Amino acid sequence: MRRFQLLTGSLAFAACLTGSLASSNSHAAITVLDDAQRPVTIDKPAQRIVSLAPHITEMLFEAGAANNIIAVTDYSDYPEAAKKLPSIGNIFALDLERLLSLKPDLVIVWGTGNAKILANKLRSNHITVFESEPHNFEMVATSIERLATLAGTDSTGKANARKFRQRLDNLRKTYQLPAGAAPVSVYYQMIRRPLMTINDTHMVSDSIRLCGGKNVFGQLKELSSTITNEAVLAANPDVILGSGENTDGMLDWKQYPILTAVKKNNFYAVKGDWLNRAGPRILDGTEALCKHLATARSK
Repeated sequence: MRRFQLLTGSLAFAACLTGSLASSNSHAAITVLDDAQRPVTIDKPAQRIVSLAPHITEMLFEAGAANNIIAVTDYSDYPEAAKKLPSIGNIFALDLERLLSLKPDLVIVWGTGNAKILANKLRSNHITVFESEPHNFEMVATSIERLATLAGTDSTGKANARKFRQRLDNLRKTYQLPAGAAPVSVYYQMIRRPLMTINDTHMVSDSIRLCGGKNVFGQLKELSSTITNEAVLAANPDVILGSGENTDGMLDWKQYPILTAVKKNNFYAVKGDWLNRAGPRILDGTEALCKHLATARSK
């Protein structure tokens, strides 16, 4: 009887240990949802990450995962340390063979356009892919947190996401539309030739709204669209906004004095990297934009 009890006890201990190991293994896997609402699962924190867009590189640094990045794409130039990382080309001319040779355990792609095809190619080669395409401020904050979870740097990611949300809240309080005031109508000139703009699902429109503005082309079907001079004249915006260091690319609108933006000399520019990259510096771009729209409103 004693022998049976000992054996039973040993089996119970082994079963307990096996269950413990199984439980440990089941908890080792990490799963998050990417921006395409796909579950992304890895067995352990990613140590070899490839970033395929500049905004992704910036978010990885903010997530505390700088040491986990093994390669980036062209134009990943912020923060300064990102310039020292090896580039494997750009999303339009990517060295896929070299990417695969790096044996990444996680590749983060910009989930738009041709990148969808690339994401599927990577998955077919058994590469774990996270699609990143933030459309609003909260998606930037959660991206920092989710990337930190995948990289095993949760504490840094959560802390920086919290700082992002606090600064965002301060901007909202500072630049909220005055009671009874009409929004400032804004035409965002993404490119002059061909003439292109964006709709309300683009991140820039989120910034315009926060600052008390309204995108005059917000209802367009496509995220970015080619438009005509006549369409801008018909929209008659209060402000013409461009991306870059100065307003030189917008000044040919002065040939149309009928435009309100021309009458009031409301031409403004915000650094393209700040507004067009859906990363942490979107708040730098938003703050600059809010100051411009406050100036336009005062006129």
